[in-house]
Amino acid sequence: MPEITVMHITVVAIALILGVVIGWIVRGNRSSSEKTAINAGWQEQLEAQRNEHGRLQEQNKSLMEQNSQFQASNKDSKMRAAELSDALKDAFERRDKLQRQVKEVRSNLENVIAQRDQLQSDIRKRDEHDDVTSTAIKLRDERISKLSRELESWQERVPPLLERFRIRNEEAQQFERDLGEARERIAALEEVHDSAPTHIAPVDPNALTDGLDASNDPVDATRATVSNDDDSVEDSSDELDDDLKQIKGVGPAIEKTLIEMGIRRFSQIAEMNEYDIDRIAKRLKGFRSRIYREDWIGQARDLHDQK
Repeated sequence: MPEITVMHITVVAIALILGVVIGWIVRGNRSSSEKTAINAGWQEQLEAQRNEHGRLQEQNKSLMEQNSQFQASNKDSKMRAAELSDALKDAFERRDKLQRQVKEVRSNLENVIAQRDQLQSDIRKRDEHDDVTSTAIKLRDERISKLSRELESWQERVPPLLERFRIRNEEAQQFERDLGEARERIAALEEVHDSAPTHIAPVDPNALTDGLDASNDPVDATRATVSNDDDSVEDSSDELDDDLKQIKGVGPAIEKTLIEMGIRRFSQIAEMNEYDIDRIAKRLKGFRSRIYREDWIGQARDLHDQK
């Protein structure tokens, strides 16, 4: 066995030291490469996160602007609806006032005509007697002339009042249509806001329905027996029923309902008050505005006068 000398041990030690140093250098280079790659990956991830954060901020800003626009639009719609409601209320009040004025004018006109006819009849009777003096005849003539002038005055006042009533009625109908459109728009905006606060989509007003349940579809036109409850109106047996379908907006189904409520003639509709209109609207489920819009009372009065 060869002898191990100090030289051998020194060579082995130097070899081990060189191996350790070389391994340490190789490991350091590899660690540096891995560290560089890891830093580059982290930098890419941080850059991507910053870009995503910026995009989310822009998107949030856009959504906040859309929400602000929606709130402003909703506020404007509500204010417009309130204005239209007030204008419609004023128009209805003016229309009711004109209706009362027209009714008073007609009543006064009928009284004047009745007085004139009575005076003319008195004149014919008095002319048959020999004891009528010329003074009495002159007074009667003056009275007839005065009544004729009053009649002409009333006849001149009636057309302007009727024209004003027609204009106010058209304004009320327009206000009512505008109010209905505004309410539909508000309902659509509130529905969109409740379902998706950050999403705004246009709403088609024509797709909305009016929710009315009453129908004008043809039904059996056989007259129904009048009910005897507290709300029914008793008819005299010596008058014939009118064809209520001549009124625009009254179909067979509505006519049947009116007959069941005891309303059979034009004169009954022409003399309806607010209580009667409410009672009919409850039976027809929401026809109150339609009764005013289609002027059932005016139509019934004209048909009754023609009859």
